[in-house]
Amino acid sequence: MKMSRKKLPIGIEDFEELRSEDFYYVDKTGLIRDLLNNWGKVNLFTRPRRFGKTLNMSMLEHFFSLNGDKSIFEGLEIAEEKALCEEYMGKYPVVFLSLKGIDANTYEMAFQMAARILKSAAGKMQYLLDSDALSEQDKADYRKLLDDDMSEGTFGDGLRLLSELMEKHYGKKAILLIDEYDVPLAKAHANGYYDRMISLIHSLLGQALKTNSSLKFAVLTGCLRISKESIFTGLNNLKVLSAADERFDEYFGFTDREVRDLLAYYGIEDHYEEIKTWYDGYQFGNVEVYCPWDVLNHCDRIRSRSDAQPENYWINTSSNDAVARFIREMGNAAMLKREIERLVAGETVTKEIHQELTYPEIYQTVDNIWSLLFTTGYLTQRGNAEGRQMKLAIPNLAVRDIFVTQIMEYFKENVREDGETLSRFCEALRNGEAENVERIFTDYLRRTISIRDTAVRKEMRENFYHGLLLGILGVKSRWDVMSNREMGEGYADILAEPDTGDMGIIIEVKYAHDGDLDAACREALKQIEHTGYEEDLEDDGIEKILKYGIACYKKRCRVALA
Repeated sequence: MKMSRKKLPIGIEDFEELRSEDFYYVDKTGLIRDLLNNWGKVNLFTRPRRFGKTLNMSMLEHFFSLNGDKSIFEGLEIAEEKALCEEYMGKYPVVFLSLKGIDANTYEMAFQMAARILKSAAGKMQYLLDSDALSEQDKADYRKLLDDDMSEGTFGDGLRLLSELMEKHYGKKAILLIDEYDVPLAKAHANGYYDRMISLIHSLLGQALKTNSSLKFAVLTGCLRISKESIFTGLNNLKVLSAADERFDEYFGFTDREVRDLLAYYGIEDHYEEIKTWYDGYQFGNVEVYCPWDVLNHCDRIRSRSDAQPENYWINTSSNDAVARFIREMGNAAMLKREIERLVAGETVTKEIHQELTYPEIYQTVDNIWSLLFTTGYLTQRGNAEGRQMKLAIPNLAVRDIFVTQIMEYFKENVREDGETLSRFCEALRNGEAENVERIFTDYLRRTISIRDTAVRKEMRENFYHGLLLGILGVKSRWDVMSNREMGEGYADILAEPDTGDMGIIIEVKYAHDGDLDAACREALKQIEHTGYEEDLEDDGIEKILKYGIACYKKRCRVALA
């Protein structure tokens, strides 16, 4: 009889749902113990997206809340801390706001969304209207938080007011949990209303965190620490816990032990190496962690299809603008190009990192973009930082794939602007001028970023050069260009039929892993002959067929014509 296993919690961010609906849970409740033992009045955790921030905040809410279900913590690490549970579990009024859904084109719409979030949180406390501990004025102030036409002034004072009213009602100070506090700022910067949003968030957090005598403690999460624009100005009790901090380093993301246990539970241990190569490699403090989003999604794929190939699941949850802007800054900057090549090759680059950037600053200089790539998880540290100096690396193959994709997009954009050279390349290809094809393609290789990561499979390196050729040929809108078309007894890398309609061009691309371009060319041509690619073209009435073997190694290539 097949054993019934827990469900994989893909996209589940509510702790109570996860625990009560039989989902697999990687125990992060030690965060509660460490948070209480390493006390901070206001704690800000900065981590990349998709590393479990929201689920951890939900966990905190259910642990401390007066209405929390204590049974959902049974069997977890925090349950062993008897004294802490006795003192804190289910003992405090809690307000939990998640601001990550505030995404609007205008300030007015963004404010309406923010007001609805605060109104929803306040609506859970309508028992305050019947409280004997509150005055009529208190209740009148509370009703303003339930008003559909909430004013900006009411919104700005909302968290402070709720914590004060709950303290009056319960006789206990309140805990405030604010998830993804900086998302509205990122959206506001992208849509041109940044200053107004800064003012709004400052009023909300400033009054709630700085001079609030009804506050027990607060926890905030985000990607960036926004410190220069007065959001946290004067907040002397703020403890910032970034990805570079060794405190709480194992509570966001999956550790290697946790991934091994997860794979063993689902009986898919044989996929460990591929999961490690693709999704491990982030260094938070002193701990190496995996991206949970990628791991869970890939495990789900493997369970339904054991031969499923690793994918970049993380890339689909963001626009990846940071990497795109970074690649475009490359331009003709030879040093930056070499640094990107080193990163893609699996090496490190040492840079000065500033984690307290503001959103208007992040794209002002290339140096600031380095810091953005670190804080958002596209780069990670290696070893220990020396002051602000960090050794940066691309964490894993999944993130490397994002860089390579953006490099390819940048290359294609440049190719489109280079019509004269493009025409010469295509004419040389059509006329059987292998030397000219080689010369022009070599020039393109020199202008783009080489892929030379020895940790990557040979076929993945071939795919990069394959993509470059497709990028060049793709601009010829009247040519019929196909990739990996089934022909004969195999798949042709590239098949091109020029607009004359009377010829076909077969291209086989090989990566010369040992640097021997001539041998790789011979191997490519041999594969074309062995698999009989040309037979399909002949069956279609194509009489003139050119067969090219193209071998690449770093920024060099060799082109041979059969």
